[in-house]
Parts: sequence; structure tokens; C-alpha cells
Amino acid sequence: MSRRVVVPCLIALAVSPSALAQSRGAEPGWTENVTYAFAEVLSADPVFRFVRSEPREECYDERVRGDATAGTVLGAVVGGALGNQVGRGDGRRAATIAGAVVGGAVGNNMAQNGGQVQTRCRIVEGETERREIVGYDVQYRFQGQIFSSRLDYDPGSRLRVRVSVTPAD
Repeated sequence: MSRRVVVPCLIALAVSPSALAQSRGAEPGWTENVTYAFAEVLSADPVFRFVRSEPREECYDERVRGDATAGTVLGAVVGGALGNQVGRGDGRRAATIAGAVVGGAVGNNMAQNGGQVQTRCRIVEGETERREIVGYDVQYRFQGQIFSSRLDYDPGSRLRVRVSVTPAD
């Protein structure tokens, strides 16, 4: 066992008298040889890992415009046909021309402002790398000795330690 990773097992001076009784399994009346105390934290240095972010897909809706030329021609044909149905004689020719002009303008406007909505997607690069705290390398003093451990949290100025005494045999 490494002194840097495990709280010392043999600290007889800090153990209360009630904790000195030997543990004898599940026998009634016996207690485990464990007590808790506080150690002074000397340093708590964050431990980082680098995380690469993955590219992500970003989607958005976009209106796709129609072909203005096709809309103008189609509108002129439809407008001319409708105008041709309205007039008689020379008025029919004027109604056909007026219908073609109005229909062409309407068709052009519809082609430019109408259209379909399409969903477009693209790949977006996020952060390329970021640091993430995975723990803290903590150095602390207990009973005059200095120990080190890696913890999941920053303990502050004091660290609760578990003290266990067992025979060395």
C-alpha cells in the first residue's frame, strides 16, 4: 500500500480507547477498530483532463425561391387566356394583352416571394478542446505526518479522515 494513496492504518496515538478493542467478526459486544478525526489540508491542486468536442449538426429552415422567368411566363399565359375570355372584337385583343401583363406580374411576384421551405443542415465545429476537472490531489497533515490522496472534491481547509488500527501480524 502506498502512503500517498491510503490513510495510515497504524496511528495509535490518535485512536480513542473505545476503538482499541479488537474486532472479532460478528461477536456481540465487540466494536470495529475505527475512529474518525480531522487532518489539516496543506494543498488541493485540481487535476484536469482534456476533452475534445465533436462536430455537431446544425439544421435550419430556408425558403427556396422559385424560377422568376418561369413564373412570369406561366402567369402571362394564364392571364392572357383569361383576358381572351372576357372581351369581344377589338376589346378581346386588349383584354388578352392586359391579362397577359397582369398575369406575368402576378406570376413573377409569386415565384420570387413564394417557393418552398427546405430544411438545410451543416456541420459546425464546436470548441476543439476544453479542460475538465476530474479530481483534486490533496496533501494533508495528520498527527505530524504528511499524506496525499486524490479526491473527487475540494476538501477545503480540513479533511475528515478514517483511522483504523489492526495488529501488524
